[in-house]
Amino acid sequence: MDWQSTPEDTVPSSVVSERTRLAMLGRPPVTGAWRDGDDPGGRSFAALDDLVLESGVTLPRPRLAYETWGELDADRGNAVLLLHALTGDSHVLGPAGPGHPTAGWWNGVVGPGLAIDTDRWFVVAPNMLGGCQGSTGPSSFAPDAAEWGSRFPHLTIRDQVAAQAAFADGLGVERWAAVVGGSMGGMHALEWGVSHPDRVARLGVLAAPPIVSADQIALNTVQYEAIRMDSAWHDGDFYDAPDGEGPYRGLALARRMALLNYRSPDELNARFGRSWQSDISPLGGPGRFQVESYLDFHGNKFTRRFDAGSYVTLLGAMNSHDVGRGRGGVAAALDRVTARTLVLGIDSDRLFPVADQIVIARHIATGVDGHEPAVIASEFGHDGFLIENEAVGGHLRRLLEG
Repeated sequence: MDWQSTPEDTVPSSVVSERTRLAMLGRPPVTGAWRDGDDPGGRSFAALDDLVLESGVTLPRPRLAYETWGELDADRGNAVLLLHALTGDSHVLGPAGPGHPTAGWWNGVVGPGLAIDTDRWFVVAPNMLGGCQGSTGPSSFAPDAAEWGSRFPHLTIRDQVAAQAAFADGLGVERWAAVVGGSMGGMHALEWGVSHPDRVARLGVLAAPPIVSADQIALNTVQYEAIRMDSAWHDGDFYDAPDGEGPYRGLALARRMALLNYRSPDELNARFGRSWQSDISPLGGPGRFQVESYLDFHGNKFTRRFDAGSYVTLLGAMNSHDVGRGRGGVAAALDRVTARTLVLGIDSDRLFPVADQIVIARHIATGVDGHEPAVIASEFGHDGFLIENEAVGGHLRRLLEG
């Protein structure tokens, strides 16, 4: 699920030319993960102490990759934590280039003079634990100098936030001026507000639910199975395979499944209709519909920047999300939030619909809009929080200026 988070993946859906489609047919790498020895780009790295997970397993000395923009005040009171969606990373702002296969995923929201103004705020964006862009995950080397692979432990949203809290300790940030996240990052943000209320002054929860429902778990499960059924998966121990022989087919199929939940039916129908990709008929012939080529292109491109092991790990973490687990239920958990809070939904979101944001807003006493979420109109479905920069930015300004 959300798991978009790059401008190339989230721009309005468009027709993919035959030449562009063919450019993605070469042999993909065994993993699209950032690996030690690759150009770090704008990343810095923070080594954490051993992390005891909810499962009771200890993850030894995990690392988080992160990027920052702006300057930290002397009193360390202007730090803003930005938390990315499932397949995002720390590269919030800036162009694609060495070490960064895609441009920043919120270039229109973060920067000098923008909604999250880097002339005022010290913006920090870590790659989540279990990810594949510099933070410890299945493609990282374990203490025995081999990739974790199938040995990488199960993670939960709470484990990932515990890693982020330890990271904040290392930065010397006792209290964030704001914690903001969308989709899976919104789950992390919400968990911050519930589990660390004294460390969050403002909270932005965008296009995220209070729990991952049975319907949403089902969507994740079929994506996981697409990867697991790839003959090259090898139970997650595939990293010594040569390029072109990793589980890229399963990963690309999982991505295509996810894309159908990120965009709205109206957008796909309006942009593609029943148009053919070429003059060759798809009606019993070898031709393809334009929407098929769109999905194929983005699925194949995804395999060049992401890792199948991380995808499975992060889906499992997402399925754990339930802010009320062990806390007396959702309402009791949300009552712990003391931060000034923006809850934002998208009217066309079929992945985490506005009904989810209504539940969150109803039970938080410190909402910017009382007990109602802010709702933006967008044709782009769930991805609207990454595309509708002006509308989303306007709401974030209200949060940060209060």
